[in-house]
This record gives sequence, structure tokens and C-alpha cells, in this order.
Amino acid sequence: MSIFHLAYNVGDLDTARAFYGDLLGCTEGRSTGSWVDFDFFGHQISLHLGTPFAHEPTGKVGDHMVPMPHLGVLLQMDQWRVLADRLEAAGLDFVIAPTLRFEGQPGEQATMFLLDPFGNPIEFKGMRDLAGAFAT
Repeated sequence: MSIFHLAYNVGDLDTARAFYGDLLGCTEGRSTGSWVDFDFFGHQISLHLGTPFAHEPTGKVGDHMVPMPHLGVLLQMDQWRVLADRLEAAGLDFVIAPTLRFEGQPGEQATMFLLDPFGNPIEFKGMRDLAGAFAT
């Protein structure tokens, strides 16, 4: 599987380090005074100082309207659960709180949507079987 790279803007690198590094548990990589890289669950994100991208709640997930565009990652269910527990314990406000979708069906998944401190939307999906990501 290939590793993706995504670069986007944040308003403050120290706040980004606290959120992505301390709260989400992502390992910091290279950085300068204007950007920082993180290992985002096996993928590379580069957070640059600037105005975060615009988004609108035009995507539909179940009964919820979610921000589009958004960044997302699929995790093994146990890894997702650990992260969900940590975020709930931190009192994070969710766009969609941790929930299970398509229970008992191909593609069963847990999901949660949140905004980083700069308003950038992120979705985390938990899968019992990552091969189910493309189930029909």
C-alpha cells in the first residue's frame, strides 16, 4: 500500500503540535519555523502556517451532514477504539461522536468526525477488516 502525503494550513505550530502530537499521538518529523510534518497513522501530513482551507457541511454520513472536503484515515478497530477513548476523555467536541455504522454488514465501520483547533475537518474510521474499506 502506498503512503499518502497531504499538506494543509494551520494557524499556529505549537497548537498543532499539542493536538496532532500530544492528543492524537502522531510522531513529529521534520520541521522549520513555518511548517511541521507528522506521521499521521502511517501517512505524512505537512502542516504549514496559513489560513485553513474552506469547507462546508455538504457530505452526508447517515443522518449527519459533514464537512467537505475533509481528511480521513482508516484504522484497525482496536486502534480506533483507543483513539476514540482518548479523545472522549479529553472532552473533545465531535462533529459526529464515535459511533458504529453498517453493523453486521460488509464494510461495518466505526466512525468519528472532529475539527482540529484550526477548523480542519478529520474523519477516523475503525474497521475490523481493512479489506472491507471497499466493500459494496
